[in-house]
Amino acid sequence: MNVRSRWLMISVGLGILLNPLNSSMVSVAIPRLQNAFQLDFRSVSWIIFSFYIASSIAQPIMGKVSDLFGRRKIFLTGLVVAFIASLLAPLSPNFGYLILFRIVQAIGTSMMVAVGMAIVRIHITEKQATALSVLSIFLSGAAAIGPFIGGIIIHWWGWSGIFFVNIPFVVVSFLLSLRNIPNDEPSTWVALGMSSRKWFRLIDVSGILLFTVGLVALLLGLLSAKSSEHISLGNVTVGLIGLVALGAFVRHELKATSPFIPLRTFAKYPAMTWVNVEFMLVNVLYYSLFFGLPSYLQMVRHVSEFQTGILMLSLGLCSLVTSPIAGRWIDKSGPRPALLVSAILMTLGSVWLVILNQTSPVVSVCFALAAFGISNGLNNVGMQAALFQSSPKEIIGVASGLFNTSRYLGTILSSLLIGIVMGGKFNFEGFQVLGIILTVIAFSLIFMSSRRRESGQLQES
Repeated sequence: MNVRSRWLMISVGLGILLNPLNSSMVSVAIPRLQNAFQLDFRSVSWIIFSFYIASSIAQPIMGKVSDLFGRRKIFLTGLVVAFIASLLAPLSPNFGYLILFRIVQAIGTSMMVAVGMAIVRIHITEKQATALSVLSIFLSGAAAIGPFIGGIIIHWWGWSGIFFVNIPFVVVSFLLSLRNIPNDEPSTWVALGMSSRKWFRLIDVSGILLFTVGLVALLLGLLSAKSSEHISLGNVTVGLIGLVALGAFVRHELKATSPFIPLRTFAKYPAMTWVNVEFMLVNVLYYSLFFGLPSYLQMVRHVSEFQTGILMLSLGLCSLVTSPIAGRWIDKSGPRPALLVSAILMTLGSVWLVILNQTSPVVSVCFALAAFGISNGLNNVGMQAALFQSSPKEIIGVASGLFNTSRYLGTILSSLLIGIVMGGKFNFEGFQVLGIILTVIAFSLIFMSSRRRESGQLQES
């Protein structure tokens, strides 16, 4: 890889790491945000929901928009949007404005993730696999060490620091990108003689609106019902609106010519569908621990943000160390053994959470963190390999998009699970109930992994 390619990698890498970094740093900030805005746990959890819902919608849209306006322009615009959001979020007069700027930040950082891989694939022609693996390290590394960085920053500078820390990354990435990312070739729609108006019809606006309204209304209804002493007509109505909108979304997507989420693919390829279901459950488990444990440590065990960040580092380090080892193992043995071991480790980690008591040494949570960290490293490679085995080559792009959607849905469901179990206040009893639920989910993954069949599963269209 020549010098110019290396600088291109650094330019893109510094930009795309902002999305996973900002999604993970906030896990340590929940208690501080509760105190700052005088909110219960259910309300403050929208700082997580908003980011993942916005990211799940923005990334596929921005991938398509880049064909119209050019990947370089979308990447640079994303940096500007992220800069503005990171600058304004700490100045929010109330939590509503903070959520708004958090959504804007998610959109900006998603613009970079959506086109970053494509920029590298197009402009680095030698050792592409190496280049793409380096970008994966930027993404997974930022997510892994986010709680550690967040813990240190919040300890010394408060919750606003997790937004201001983006600014140097954005500025450096912008200056390097201006210099190192080449201009795009003429847009695809120009080459095909398409008007921009016709091109925009390829974006499923109706599907996106139904998905967003349905998901948000359902989350509001469920969380409001949990926080209320009795189920009110308003909570039921909001929840029903969500269900109706999601039902309409499913019906629309099955008929749409260019659907936001191609649901027909799930029905056509059941083996691929089960991989996505398994991946969604894996993310429910992982992110329930990822977002739940820092709140437990700070609210129940009264551990500082700094110490919480250090403890959470064991999760990220175990994941990073395991991933390359998992790659070599899965190349030789296929994904089944690795995913089975991963499910067993998550079960053991979940059981460990259940048997914790209020006098257990705080450092003992590292056993659960290590188990989940190793399993995450195995899953990062194993689930991707299982996807490739179960998906026909001609739809691998669609399959990858659905795979990312499953990741986001799992993350959103994990936050919903924590919110429902905990309600307005994070407490020890609720954390034990969460551990029991995670144990049941993890045990179901052992069953699914043990029944998995290897590469004879490849579907033919």
